[in-house]
Amino acid sequence: MTSPPRAQEYAKVYDELLGAAARLDMLRRLEGGSVDAHATAAMHGLRFAATILWPTVPNTPPPGYRHDSEHLLQLTANWREAARELGDWWDEHGIFVDFEA
Repeated sequence: MTSPPRAQEYAKVYDELLGAAARLDMLRRLEGGSVDAHATAAMHGLRFAATILWPTVPNTPPPGYRHDSEHLLQLTANWREAARELGDWWDEHGIFVDFEA
C-alpha cells in the first residue's frame, strides 16, 4: 500500500500527466482533420505514464481513455517499430539496444 504523503504526490503527478495529455490532444489536431505526429506520440506517452501510475492513486477513477493491457502492449509495439525505423539506439550507459532481440 502506498503511504498517504506519497499517494498525495502521486495524485498530483497523475493529474498533471492527464492535464498535459489533454492539452496535447487539443494541440495535435491540425487543419483538414490531420494530426501532428510528434504531439500525438507525446500525448500517448503521457497517457501511458498516467495509466502506469493510476493504481497507486487511491480512490481515483480510471483514466478517461482506453487503458487496458492489450492496448498498452500494442502501443509499445508501435513505439518499438517507430524507434527501429529511426536507426540504432544506445541506452544511457552507451550499450547498444538490439531491437531484433
